[in-house]
Amino acid sequence: MKSWRLAELNGTFQLQEVPLPSPGPGELLVRVMACGLNFADLLMREGKYQEKPPLPYTPGMEVAGVVTALGPGVAGPLPGTRVLAFLNHGGLADEALAPAERVVPIPDAMPFDQAAAFPIAYGTSHLALAHKARLQPDETLLVLGAAGGVGLTAVEIGKRMGARVVASARGAEKLEIARAAGADAVIDSDTPDLKSAFKALGGVDVVYDAVGGAGFDAALSACRPEGRLLAIGFASGQVPQVPANLLLVKNLSVMGLYWGGYLKFAPQLLTGSLATLLGWYAEGGLRPHISHRLPFAQLPQALELLRDRKSTGKVVVRVQD
Repeated sequence: MKSWRLAELNGTFQLQEVPLPSPGPGELLVRVMACGLNFADLLMREGKYQEKPPLPYTPGMEVAGVVTALGPGVAGPLPGTRVLAFLNHGGLADEALAPAERVVPIPDAMPFDQAAAFPIAYGTSHLALAHKARLQPDETLLVLGAAGGVGLTAVEIGKRMGARVVASARGAEKLEIARAAGADAVIDSDTPDLKSAFKALGGVDVVYDAVGGAGFDAALSACRPEGRLLAIGFASGQVPQVPANLLLVKNLSVMGLYWGGYLKFAPQLLTGSLATLLGWYAEGGLRPHISHRLPFAQLPQALELLRDRKSTGKVVVRVQD
């Protein structure tokens, strides 16, 4: 089968012919139809991600396709079932191995590209807002990086949970996309005095930050007493340093969320969250935004879209046409 492979850190992914894998105990094999890309794929290539697969490896953390084979002891989903799966890596190949507990059947009406764009972005935002921050109706949610892969889902989910959602992103085009996803107000992240712009909101209850850097510092100053700040990622490359005295004076909480970490110590939270999200999707309440769909051979170009911040929502690679 064909598979994209990385032989050395900071190297170039190469499309290669590799043997077709066989599922082992607790695994199944999925014929991959589409694979969603994540900023983590770029970090993993540089050896800067939490997970560091042994080299050489195949990238791709979330896929959608059809089950083709079951390993020993696996009862299902049965071959022929349309599914999505979330992996540590290995999705950018004709076929991918997946632990059975990370494979979920998808609705018949759900296209493969939308399913491949679904689990990590929506799962991260739902777990962050519902489980960690316990966002309440009528609270104000400020989303930084609101037009990105996870940020846009935070706008959608926050609005569905009844919050007043304020979206911050760079440029009019990205702000309009956030507004279309449900944002009640938008703020350009290039605003010269971002701190004053955030304070003018009248107070923020929950901050969802996948960017880091100056935006986090500005949002921190805008929080109401007992505000909750969610550190989701650092796409800016700048990890915020939090002044503990300000946390004390305003009774603030800063919480980190690494969605993949729950696979190791509380996987039931992820599966329960995903069941809720797929239910919302089936009701028409969620609309995955995919700005770019590229063919399998164009993985390098797809990754460049992420690296150069030229995408909004998700970038999906079509593995099979």
